[in-house]
Amino acid sequence: RIIEPLTSRCSKFRFKPLSDKIQQQRLLDVSAKEHVKISISYLVKVSEGDLRKAITFLQSATRLMGGKEITEKIVTEIAGVIPEETTDELLSVCQSGSFEKLETLAKNLINEGYAVAQLISQLHDTVVESEDYSDKQKSVIVEKLAEVDKCLADGADEYLQLMSLCALVMQQLTQNT
Repeated sequence: RIIEPLTSRCSKFRFKPLSDKIQQQRLLDVSAKEHVKISISYLVKVSEGDLRKAITFLQSATRLMGGKEITEKIVTEIAGVIPEETTDELLSVCQSGSFEKLETLAKNLINEGYAVAQLISQLHDTVVESEDYSDKQKSVIVEKLAEVDKCLADGADEYLQLMSLCALVMQQLTQNT
């Protein structure tokens, strides 16, 4: 997102994500020193190996809760992560074959303020790790996820991209039933 003349004059550094163990140790140390009660394992999962992001989430959650225990629900809201029940519901609606239900759910997702880019990331992990789909279904869905991600990066409408993705997922999941 930095303009080209600046990026051409800079060196790019890419860092590998930290291991969960290292991240947990550091977050335990920070939370102990700050006297914060939190589920560290969930915070590590949400931050995806980025310790800076995890510490920022921890700081934001602490300010929001004012010294009370920080729950997974609070971390989920702060991180902008879409609840697992919501992604599961989306996939089950796709599997049902009802386009009307799908359209309603997609509108609700957009209206609730969920970022479609975040949904794509979470759906990718869910689809790839699932044993319920064939390799062909996975490849078609993941290819569409990449296409939608690119379109969103180029400024496409979130609702239309979500509907396009869901229609393809619905086609793939209802094809063999």
